[in-house]
Amino acid sequence: MKVVIIGGSGHVGTYLVPRLVEAGHQVTNVTRGQSKPYLPNAAWKAVQSVQIDRERAEADGSFGQQIAALQPDIVIDMVCFTLDSAQQIVAALQDKVQHFLHCGTMWVHGYPVQQPTTEDMPRKPFPKYNLTVTDVDSYLLTDYGVQKAAVEAYLLDEARRGHFPATVLHPGHIVGPGHNPVNPQGNDNLKVFEKLAQGEELLLPNIGLETVHHVHGDDVAQTFMLATQNWSASVGEAFHVVSPAALTLRGYAEAVAVWFGQVANLQFVSWDEFCQRVPEHDWSMTWDHIAHSPNGSIAKAQRLLGYQPRYTSLQAIFEALQWFVENQRIRL
Repeated sequence: MKVVIIGGSGHVGTYLVPRLVEAGHQVTNVTRGQSKPYLPNAAWKAVQSVQIDRERAEADGSFGQQIAALQPDIVIDMVCFTLDSAQQIVAALQDKVQHFLHCGTMWVHGYPVQQPTTEDMPRKPFPKYNLTVTDVDSYLLTDYGVQKAAVEAYLLDEARRGHFPATVLHPGHIVGPGHNPVNPQGNDNLKVFEKLAQGEELLLPNIGLETVHHVHGDDVAQTFMLATQNWSASVGEAFHVVSPAALTLRGYAEAVAVWFGQVANLQFVSWDEFCQRVPEHDWSMTWDHIAHSPNGSIAKAQRLLGYQPRYTSLQAIFEALQWFVENQRIRL
């Protein structure tokens, strides 16, 4: 089949594109041309690359038509972040594709009501936090979870009532070699791992029992493949794509310290004190992660798609840490 993957040069695409090629698909990667796969693979030689600036093309209304002109059987959209963006591409692809797969996020759930959270729980996404810092991940400066929940609701409604063959997959914190893991403090500062490696004191907010839920990039890629192979079970459905179990910040920190041959030296402080002692760039990300405290069930994906993660959260994290140590991004 002809598969068009929009944004296939990111961490998931690093694993998904070779899987698609090895399965015999004709693959086209639509990219802005600003990034390369995290890991090399000979399969990329068989991939056609098409450079499109999505933001600019959507502004003039041509993006969906440019994707349709590639005549895909399957479209995998890794980088759709707004309802308007989703509506444009659905209008262009209606009755022209066999399957449309959208990469969502666990953030559609907002704060947890029960744990582990299942896909049928009511959505309670919340808007962005007021920040003065600007050099953080872009999703912190937008209503990321709110927009993604709107996209999910629209696509599933189109699938169930409008007969548009959409499937939504919700990854957790994606991790793997070359991709910075969400750390035990709930942010992206690699010095947190260095502190644990050196036995230094690490601040954690509250009592460290909020959760993060990682998933290896290859397990996300596995689920996209499974969804395409189980069309009738996946169309019109949303699935969590996470490891078998979430981690508490405290348990995560202790496990990483042990991996480095240390005992975790943790200090628990109030949220106000944490914000006073940690840079805003870091505590802003920590807030976003502990406010969501994701802990997703994968029972539905296991039952309907046969999803079997290869990695636990810690296995995926340790593989990433090994890469960062070997490449001197984490200094011991």
